[in-house]
Amino acid sequence: MIDRPPPSVESPRLPVPARFGRGLVLTSVFVCAACGLVYELELVAVASSLVGDSVTQASVVLSVMVFAMGVGSLLAKRLRCHAAAGFGCVEALLALVGGGSAMGMYASFAWLGGARVALVVISFTIGVLIGAEMPLLMTLIQRIRAQDPGGALADLFAADYVGALVGGLTFPFLLLPLAGELTGALLTGVVNAVAGGLVVQWLFRHDLTGRVRRRLLATNGCVLLLLLAGTAFTGPFEHAARQAVFGEDIRVAVRTDRQELVLTGGATRSEWPAAGELRLFRDGALVLRGRRARAEYRALVRPAMSGGPRARVLIVGGGDGLALREVLRYPEVREVTVVESDPGVVRLARQDPGLRALNGGALDDRRVRFVRADGFDWLRDRVRSGAAPFDVVISVLAAPRVAGPELYSQEFYGLAERVLAEEGRLSVRAGPRAERARAFWTVHATLRAAELSPCPYPDAAGRGGFLLARHARPAPQDCQLPGGRTISLPEGDPQARASTLMHPRYPD
Repeated sequence: MIDRPPPSVESPRLPVPARFGRGLVLTSVFVCAACGLVYELELVAVASSLVGDSVTQASVVLSVMVFAMGVGSLLAKRLRCHAAAGFGCVEALLALVGGGSAMGMYASFAWLGGARVALVVISFTIGVLIGAEMPLLMTLIQRIRAQDPGGALADLFAADYVGALVGGLTFPFLLLPLAGELTGALLTGVVNAVAGGLVVQWLFRHDLTGRVRRRLLATNGCVLLLLLAGTAFTGPFEHAARQAVFGEDIRVAVRTDRQELVLTGGATRSEWPAAGELRLFRDGALVLRGRRARAEYRALVRPAMSGGPRARVLIVGGGDGLALREVLRYPEVREVTVVESDPGVVRLARQDPGLRALNGGALDDRRVRFVRADGFDWLRDRVRSGAAPFDVVISVLAAPRVAGPELYSQEFYGLAERVLAEEGRLSVRAGPRAERARAFWTVHATLRAAELSPCPYPDAAGRGGFLLARHARPAPQDCQLPGGRTISLPEGDPQARASTLMHPRYPD
């Protein structure tokens, strides 16, 4: 069966000259393309925050959406004879689904227990609607003035790609910092609905019957009301979603430039039986638990601090101050450099009474110097500068899913090895060996690949898994901790392979 194109009819009743009409259509293409890319980036950002593993989430969103665009293009063939009405419906639906996508993802995660299915469904729906745009716009622009199809398509694609560029840059540099994920998506939907509605309701109004025009107007009005109402209720929605995820004992919820920080439970030990123990979450991932925090940080810090010189100490991460408290217990410590990428963590640890009680006010010690920087970038600059090495380096980082696999890579540990003094020690929290054995031994193998000699050990309760590493040159150091503690398989898992920037190997 051969598809027949709809009759090419120039609209004799445009309210503006044909040249100006074409410009309006191309402007609409530009705006809608920008909105479409914002929806894509919004989904990737929200999914990465909720599920983790940004590479996988970006792959899912882009592949599903591109496939769905092909499906949408095929479905749009049936609407070409009613291109104006079809385009109006598509844009109204796209504005509603795209604008509410972030809210839908959070709702699915909070109340349904997961966001993966919602991610695929929303990505597919948005992709179908975006894919339906181009065939309909091609028909509409040809109705204004008949043109060679290749030239018309070139104009449409040019406007589409430039719009995508603007949308892609607007999202991270303007929309996300100023409006946030939820409000940003809703406002993008408002712009999308207005742009699509104006073209259809004004430029192509004579192509619509009165009944169709009224229905489209009512539909657009309802979509705009829903989106604007959504912007007014993002605060209560976020509060309800947090309570569904973290429980009723949320005490602090802060959105910084880099992440969302949530504190639950009581501020002091006396409040824990009634309000729950203090817990700190970063983008939904638990990174600190009150009852176990001090024991974990003692296990991380003390073996490294008791094995040699300790005058100069570097802490990568650790803006909560708990590792810093353990370091400052040693009177020989003269200088501590804390590299924290998010100053919001340091600010919260200074101001919140619960965190301040755990860190003992260590953040205000005069020997401490804070640096706001990415740990990887700071180490690279430090190596290039040739500054004095550190006696102890402590990596106080969350799991690779939260902190980023680059901070657990061979390149990162190679830089850390170069800033260590000759008798220096590097202490790493590698996660629970029993529950996440593959990740633990991957960190072990990565340290060895960076020419370090790692020694695995547990905390006092035998729960957590830590690694104490020293220089492996000129000969590997004996895998022995102060007090003689080690765990089984000190040589590591022979199947574990080092994780690099090019080949990250940490599982979810």
